[in-house]
Amino acid sequence: MSVPETEIKLEYETAPFLHSLFANDAKELRYLEEKLKVRAVTRDGWILFAGPEDAVKQATAVFADLEQARRQGSQISSRDFRMAVDLIAEGGGSVSELSGVKLLGVRGRKPVVPKTPRQLDYLKSIEKNDVVFGLGPAGTGKTYLAMAMGLAMLKAKRVGRVVLTRPAVEAGEALGFLPGDLREKVAPYLRPLYDAIHDMIGHEEGERYLADGTIEIAPLAFMRGRTLARSFVILDEAQNTTREQMFMALTRLGEESRMVVTGDGSQIDLKPNVPSGLFEAERALAGVPGIDFIRFSGSDVVRHPVVGRIIEAYDRHRSSA
Repeated sequence: MSVPETEIKLEYETAPFLHSLFANDAKELRYLEEKLKVRAVTRDGWILFAGPEDAVKQATAVFADLEQARRQGSQISSRDFRMAVDLIAEGGGSVSELSGVKLLGVRGRKPVVPKTPRQLDYLKSIEKNDVVFGLGPAGTGKTYLAMAMGLAMLKAKRVGRVVLTRPAVEAGEALGFLPGDLREKVAPYLRPLYDAIHDMIGHEEGERYLADGTIEIAPLAFMRGRTLARSFVILDEAQNTTREQMFMALTRLGEESRMVVTGDGSQIDLKPNVPSGLFEAERALAGVPGIDFIRFSGSDVVRHPVVGRIIEAYDRHRSSA
């Protein structure tokens, strides 16, 4: 017995606007057809969906979501289009909700927006909790989004400074043999943090904040003995902290401060006999009020699409080894 088919035709003010909803690439519609089991035909400023009623309703919902995101000012990429399809197919989340959250974006700079539902959960958790752990593979935006949230809170005067720190772990070269004083020795480890600041607020403003201490970037060893009040603290590369370093860092928080701890348990550079402080923190702090753990996966990678596939392939290989 065949399933009855239905049709729905959506019309838009111009063909260019419609085309912008599927990233100006009609080939992307094949993804929607295969995923939702509908047929899509488009000409001029309209698109028609045909197929089982539920599938056609899903396709219509996808385009309603994309239209809302577009009218909010978002540029729809191929990734955005496919994510909208996946979210509707899986029954949760929307691209327009993601595009509705914008951090910074002043003076002609593009705002920082979450690219996946998990990234949105991450930002909401940072807003709500005192300490948030962002855990998962490289390229998922753990540090970048934390930095954006910290700078946004700084500009809104919700905190007085942003403190960025990470452990300086020897990787191939002993720090003692590198030239310069301690700050110069650890500069290569902190370079990604400087790059993110300049990317978000510009080199001139970033350097001014760094010069007057409004933004402080320092190796974790410099945190010992301090109390960080009214600060937004980011502990990056936390998988390379020892248990003692992690405990020390977490207990630096003072009044009106919050902390984001980022790490990837698959990229530990500590010596084999040195346990990671990140793993102990996961076990010890589970369920503690005011502390949350957000776990990212390969589907949250926002670098080149092949990076996500590389991570998934390695996960499969290592789990079967």
